Amino acid sequence: MAAMAMAMAGMMNGERAVVLLFITRVLFSLPFSLISHGVALSLLALSALSLDILADSSTSLSQFSTRPGASSGILLGAVTLPAVFISKMIQLSRAVSLHQAAIEELESLTMQYWAASASCLCVLIFLCITIRRSSENMPPPSRSIWHAKFSLSCIVLHTAVCCVTLGFDTALKLLWMLCHGLAAVKLIQHVLRTFPSCASIGEACLVTSGLVLYFGDMLAYTIEKVSGFFMKSEVVQYGSKRSEISIIIQEMKFIVSGLAGKPTVFYFMQGLLLGLLLFPMAFKFVLRMWEFSLSTACSEVRTNNEIWRSIIFFSSLGFIMIVIIPSWMQLVQDFHMHPLVLSFIFSEPLKRLSLCAYWICVIFVSVLRFYNISKNSKIERILLRKYYHLMAVSMFVPALIFQPEFLDLSFGAALAVFLALEIIRVWRISPLGQSVDKFMNAFTDHRDSDLLIVSHFSLLLGCALPIWISSGYNDRPLAPFSGILSLGIGDTMASVVGYKYGVLRWSKTGKKTIEGTAAGITSVLAACSVLLPLLASTGYILTEHWCSLLLAVTVSGMLEAYTAQLDNAFIPLIFYSLLCL
Repeated sequence: MAAMAMAMAGMMNGERAVVLLFITRVLFSLPFSLISHGVALSLLALSALSLDILADSSTSLSQFSTRPGASSGILLGAVTLPAVFISKMIQLSRAVSLHQAAIEELESLTMQYWAASASCLCVLIFLCITIRRSSENMPPPSRSIWHAKFSLSCIVLHTAVCCVTLGFDTALKLLWMLCHGLAAVKLIQHVLRTFPSCASIGEACLVTSGLVLYFGDMLAYTIEKVSGFFMKSEVVQYGSKRSEISIIIQEMKFIVSGLAGKPTVFYFMQGLLLGLLLFPMAFKFVLRMWEFSLSTACSEVRTNNEIWRSIIFFSSLGFIMIVIIPSWMQLVQDFHMHPLVLSFIFSEPLKRLSLCAYWICVIFVSVLRFYNISKNSKIERILLRKYYHLMAVSMFVPALIFQPEFLDLSFGAALAVFLALEIIRVWRISPLGQSVDKFMNAFTDHRDSDLLIVSHFSLLLGCALPIWISSGYNDRPLAPFSGILSLGIGDTMASVVGYKYGVLRWSKTGKKTIEGTAAGITSVLAACSVLLPLLASTGYILTEHWCSLLLAVTVSGMLEAYTAQLDNAFIPLIFYSLLCL
């Protein structure tokens, strides 16, 4: 037993220990009604932990070209999204017990939890199969066999818990979960193959699970609308005769990004982002058709290849944005006019236009200043990038306090612009491609590649996701600020203090210092002590407990110190989950 304990201690690095502490905190907060969900989460964590240890101690997953210098991150990538949903379920269960939320909302969120869990579970099954195939030609060590069998056993038990909780009689629910899982497996294969050396397996797992849930939600809305053309409305909506597919559709209507109950402008933004995510596939198809037609054309036409390529790109983008997306939105959401956002902006013109002017000034001055510094100064890029974190704090905190709904819309618009610019940069679409690439490369580091630059996406989404998810019922006023606090303040102070004054390192091979981590944790706690009275003055009912807050800040700070993953993606979600408990 002592030898086994020492062996387990040797396998438990800092990142895994912090993640298991996080999962333990979530499990101890579960009410009795969510015990089965907690059992499933613990089995998922154990399976991911076993595969994480196996992947980092062998070459069984070396066929995937992952980001250099990063660990596999399987444990962190597999449990983050399900843990976020189960934390949100714990929060919503308090509202149901106080009759402040309907039980249907909790049931819909439960379906989202199982969908996220199924996506991560199927990715783990795919990794198990990959490990098994890679070891067919060479006998694996006994420890690898034990890890593979243990992980597979946890996967089987997780599937059994899911079936028992959802009920064996609801076959369509299980089919819906299976579709999410299969889609996640296909998508993660595509991501790792299309963008080599851009992400670890854990980062790819988080991204693919999130995208599958996002597209699944949009698909549910579409199915609900289309099914209305074939089923009588009274059968779909009422009575005991309603079909099982209509039950699934109704349960899937709760939106991950918290769009339920929002103005129609937010549904427009959801459709806009969906169109931009699908646009690369459409453009690639149109481009191939055009290049095929050129194969028989004269050589003079080929000399104008770049010009025609740009024309096709912007024409396709405009067609999707102006025709396809509004048509889809009118079908699904019953819009009777082009769903523009101007009416929403001008509903409070003074406040919102003033906020836009403030943002434009901050962005223009900051970006111009930082870009000049990056060209003419020897300041380390890691410090230069943290200036953008501080810029995010100055931009988002006032808006989140006084104009939260407008900030939701602004995040969606900014993400749409980022997606469009990254597509232009990757495909070098003239006349903007080269300029965008030159500007973005001035702020890249080792976690970015020439193929795909993700830092600006991760910073924006790290600040936006806690705000989007917090829409609706929220009894933890600091939860929407999770991304801004952890990235804009905690991560920035940890990097600056650690770089300039850090001496004591957490590990011999790592760069993170104890001084930097302490500065990050202290700065976030200080910001919370200032923010809580300010929120109270604006009408928020404070329900934060300082012990829970201290634990949340400490765990997220320790994860920033130990993880080799993209911290902008994981730390805000971990911090948010802990604040919701």
